[in-house]
Amino acid sequence: MPPPLPDVPRLRNAAATRQAMLAAARRHFAREGYESVGLREIAGDAGVDPALVSRYFGSKEQLFQEALRGDKKKMLEDVAREDLPAHLAALLMDEGQSCEVTAANLDRVMILLRSASSPKASQIVRDAVYEDMVGPIARAIGGEDAELRASLCMAILMGNGTVRSALALDACCSGDPEVLRERLIRLFAAALAD
Repeated sequence: MPPPLPDVPRLRNAAATRQAMLAAARRHFAREGYESVGLREIAGDAGVDPALVSRYFGSKEQLFQEALRGDKKKMLEDVAREDLPAHLAALLMDEGQSCEVTAANLDRVMILLRSASSPKASQIVRDAVYEDMVGPIARAIGGEDAELRASLCMAILMGNGTVRSALALDACCSGDPEVLRERLIRLFAAALAD
């Protein structure tokens, strides 16, 4: 019988563990929907104990929220009202919104679609969209129907993001990017107008 192996300390990397749990959660929520996913499945895919998922995220709802939002910085921080149309166009054109159909892009779309059937998940999605985009845009533009106008901007963002990143439609992906940028700016300006 060989001698027992000495205990080798397990290297711990909290950031990598957290990212592994978020990646597993995104895959599960995208493929199975919020209601069908348990913390045990997510933990198993991430190679961690289910209690660790709870310790890092608190609850399934909080994990879903973070999987949905990611670690994005405030997208509308310190943006002047007159700069909003160009800034919103830049969110689509400049910050990683490629026309490449990737698993990550499809997962984001599928999380949104699958969350619609869950009252709990759809409320989390609505709250996140309001807190991250609609509310800040409405406060920045003010005036009559500010939330409606901000919601129209969100519809443009989501629609264009889906067309470019999940569907990769040629007209939006292979044309002149500056023409697309200018058209998006005009579209956002129209949605924001009083």
